Amino acid sequence: MGTPLEPRTAQAEEVVDRLLEEYPDSTISLRYSSRLELLIAVILSAQCTDERVNSETEHLFEKYDGAEDYAEVDEEELAEDLNSITYYNSKAGYIKTSCQMIVDEHDGEVPDTMDELTELQGVGRKTANVVLQHGHDVVEGIVVDTHVQRISQRLGLTEEERPEAIEPELMEIVPDQHWQQFTHLLIDHGRATCTARNPDCADCVLADICPSEKGDAEVDLASGEAW
Repeated sequence: MGTPLEPRTAQAEEVVDRLLEEYPDSTISLRYSSRLELLIAVILSAQCTDERVNSETEHLFEKYDGAEDYAEVDEEELAEDLNSITYYNSKAGYIKTSCQMIVDEHDGEVPDTMDELTELQGVGRKTANVVLQHGHDVVEGIVVDTHVQRISQRLGLTEEERPEAIEPELMEIVPDQHWQQFTHLLIDHGRATCTARNPDCADCVLADICPSEKGDAEVDLASGEAW
């Protein structure tokens, strides 16, 4: 069992420092060439791997050009274009409706505020944060996906269970200049080492400061269950 640093700000800073060294090229893995493509890719990524999304959007972004195209296409046709994506019927509806609102209310441009983005169908705070950070260079929060949630809990950075509650806690302890990168670092670490089912604690650069380290720890703080 690792021993977390106190206070939590010190733990968070050490986590960032070590992961920056471990993953120096960490960045968003979704592929896109415009703000609209980014928005659509992030909507599609809910409960779906980025790899699958990138495979699907490769042909999607060739077929559709601009919000008007998505707004005007028959929803069933759009759903068929997305049929290898989880919940593709619902996501087709989100994309079509959101693009119609972008055309009608934002002159065809993806909005650049949290309030306006979260008014779009299928866009919550997590999606809006990604679009703001990578589409508009506006960083006003931390994207809390499943990797960030799991690893933050395992490291003792938060005891909250919902992303909406985890984000403000992380914003209090993670240096604001690292808010954007923090997400990508934890995603990379979650994919490479700190996996959901069988984390490789023996080869983890954070093991000595992780209270969930399964060499001696009895409990996975992310699930609350015994190893």
